[in-house]
Amino acid sequence: MTRPLALGAGCVGAFLALTLVVSAVGQDQVSSTSSVSGNPGTGLKAGLVPAEYGALILAAGQQCPEASAPILAAQLKQESGFNPRAVSPVGARGIAQFMPGTWPGVGRDENGDGRADPFDPTDAIPAQARYDCGLAQQIRGYIQGGRLSGDVTQLMLASYNAGVGSVLRAGGIPQNGETPAYVTRIIGSAADYAAVTAVGGASSSFGASVVSAAMQYNNKLTYVWGGGNFNGPTGGGFDCSGLVLYAVYTASSGQIKLPHQANIQRTMGQPVNRADMVPGDVIAFAYPGSSSYHHIGIYLGNNQMIHAPTFGKPVQTTNLTSSYWTSQTWQVRRFG
Repeated sequence: MTRPLALGAGCVGAFLALTLVVSAVGQDQVSSTSSVSGNPGTGLKAGLVPAEYGALILAAGQQCPEASAPILAAQLKQESGFNPRAVSPVGARGIAQFMPGTWPGVGRDENGDGRADPFDPTDAIPAQARYDCGLAQQIRGYIQGGRLSGDVTQLMLASYNAGVGSVLRAGGIPQNGETPAYVTRIIGSAADYAAVTAVGGASSSFGASVVSAAMQYNNKLTYVWGGGNFNGPTGGGFDCSGLVLYAVYTASSGQIKLPHQANIQRTMGQPVNRADMVPGDVIAFAYPGSSSYHHIGIYLGNNQMIHAPTFGKPVQTTNLTSSYWTSQTWQVRRFG
């Protein structure tokens, strides 16, 4: 990437004189170990999940403790090998392999493009978690009612594979030669995907919400100078600091109002070392020797960032290991 003055130029000028409600907020780390015994954790180990899906899986993994990000990653790998265009011989579709009869009950238009599409991972990955969590809710009810006993995550996975009715009739995981192997395989694979520790690895729930708010516009809207406010895109898009202020405002339920200026946003929140970044952290960039930070984006994990780059480009993800980014000065901040 060349060094265009337009990259983030709309992030330097102050477009809005906004009130900072919260300027320094504490860190809310989520432990990488879950209270659910069949669930190996909530964070994702770097480099194992395709970068374009990591943030979506982390955000979806916040829906319920049983369907954590590592569990979802293991299921998606099992179902489609992370292939968003996969179609099975029996007609299951997309990265999460939903059958046409099942999809209408769980699929939603997550990114505002006007349709709920099982072939769009932005729609399908949250739907996978929604489906799992619906099963987990049923299982918890049956356990409370005395009809089942055991680990909720394992019984959820068994229900996913064999159906809730089969699990009820068996009084647990059906010993049918297939379901026990499926449960063991998913939980074992999830352990491989799980982050070893939350420090510098697992996203906080707030960070996942920041990521989710930004990712809904990934490859959807074109850069607009001065674009974006607390309610979403303006003029048909975002600039870099507009995307950041919208995502942080949304994740904080309106409690954190950042100014529309990258060079000021980078002074707020809690400073974070680059080695300790987690998804949802905000990264500001300055050219070598400059004290003015010209661009800002949101860290996704796995050396990926989502940002509104420059004129003619949509909101998109980028690889932070490229020389364009590594040659610059970084400031990382955390909110929430």
